[in-house]
Amino acid sequence: MSATTWLNSKLNLLRNAAPASEAPQVQDRSTRERLDATLRHNKEALSPRSLRRTLTLLQAVVDPRVSEVEGGRRAKALAEWYAGAAENERHDLWLLISEQFGPDATKVRAARDDYDAALGTADEGTAEIRLRRALVSPRTRLLQRFAAYPGGMRFLVDLRAELLPNLKSNKRLLALDAELENLFSTWFDVAFLELRTISWDSPASLIEKLIKYEAVHDIRSWADLKNRLDSDRRCYGFFHPSLPNEPLIFVEVALLNEMADNIMPLLDEGAAPEDLQKSSVAIFYSISNTQGGLRGVSFGDSLIKRVVETLRAEFPKLKTFATLSPIPGLRSWLTKNLEDILTQLNDKELSALGREISFEPPTATHVLAAIEQPVVLAALSAKSPLRLFLTRCAAHYLGRGKQGDQMLDPVARFHLGNGARIERINWFADPSSKGIKQSHGLMVNYLYDLKRIDKHRQLLAKGQAPASSEVEGFYFS
Repeated sequence: MSATTWLNSKLNLLRNAAPASEAPQVQDRSTRERLDATLRHNKEALSPRSLRRTLTLLQAVVDPRVSEVEGGRRAKALAEWYAGAAENERHDLWLLISEQFGPDATKVRAARDDYDAALGTADEGTAEIRLRRALVSPRTRLLQRFAAYPGGMRFLVDLRAELLPNLKSNKRLLALDAELENLFSTWFDVAFLELRTISWDSPASLIEKLIKYEAVHDIRSWADLKNRLDSDRRCYGFFHPSLPNEPLIFVEVALLNEMADNIMPLLDEGAAPEDLQKSSVAIFYSISNTQGGLRGVSFGDSLIKRVVETLRAEFPKLKTFATLSPIPGLRSWLTKNLEDILTQLNDKELSALGREISFEPPTATHVLAAIEQPVVLAALSAKSPLRLFLTRCAAHYLGRGKQGDQMLDPVARFHLGNGARIERINWFADPSSKGIKQSHGLMVNYLYDLKRIDKHRQLLAKGQAPASSEVEGFYFS
């Protein structure tokens, strides 16, 4: 019997097994215990017998005696079974890969002991090599063979996207997730990525991906999309050879003559294009990751750098590179912390705020009620105590809000980590339902000052968020 015939016979046994429940369950027993058992528990998808068959198929994929081509063929056959498997059957496959293909613990202990003994001696380098080799798990080899066949990379990225929501409920899967993230960080390194311009003349299948994956400002229609790809706009994406027609991340850019302080003009389908001869500002107004399975693999830093270089080459007059960004965590942070924030105001500030909301002294409940009215917020003048208070809250949240060493706001964490600084808080800059829900309509400009990016990173490493003097002036003491 040929290897292919044998593989297909084993897969047919799995396909013909009794159907399992669709809902995945947290497993009480490890796969080691289940493989040694006779009967399955009701909550388990695959019986011990089917689990052993699946393990045999996985071992056949990683068998060192077969070629890369044959290993890839076997992996593809398993992936085809996976496509038709029930959700909890897939869950069992993840558990097998996670628990049954780890490093050899005995070899790791021996190599670690040798390394510890060799520290400071001439044998240290050799001992380190042995330790590194011992830590390479059969799981790595297995996943490499899945990646080897055409379509295999797509399969692994989708598998991880499906796996991620299950990590909190089942820590047995953490090893598989860590292995995938580590491999993806190598396979999707920026050195292997291609920066492409996406325009209205790009293939329709690619343009449709922008609609599908846009994560910041929903694309409402084809006219909306055409506006974002007009003559005064640019859109760039990173692509990988294994996913040639799928942008991994893309950024939308508006070319203007001043820093944008409101998203609506940028999304206005009827607005006339800007005069590119007068454009001196590039505004990054939307950055969207497209592959949930690549979470933890960083593209944004390199994307912005490459886009800035590309734009400067095409438009030498561009001097300012900035974002117009959402503040996605502001509203929830404010709701939780408003009572404490009010204690930061002096008597004069409290009195002015109280008079405006018609309740003195102002309480967290009454302030929250006041800012829950978008129509009222939109009409507030620049001197309004309520507007000033909410602007100060946004600045403080972005520049001082932390959890441990990390900035609280995910968008701030991204841009500040890339060397930008918090430049300006923009009042009611996104009146959409999403903007109201996230941040009461406020947005922020992050400025990429190309001469100070390294300095900003150094400040952030010391625990200080880089910010303009205007923003710092809003902080509560």
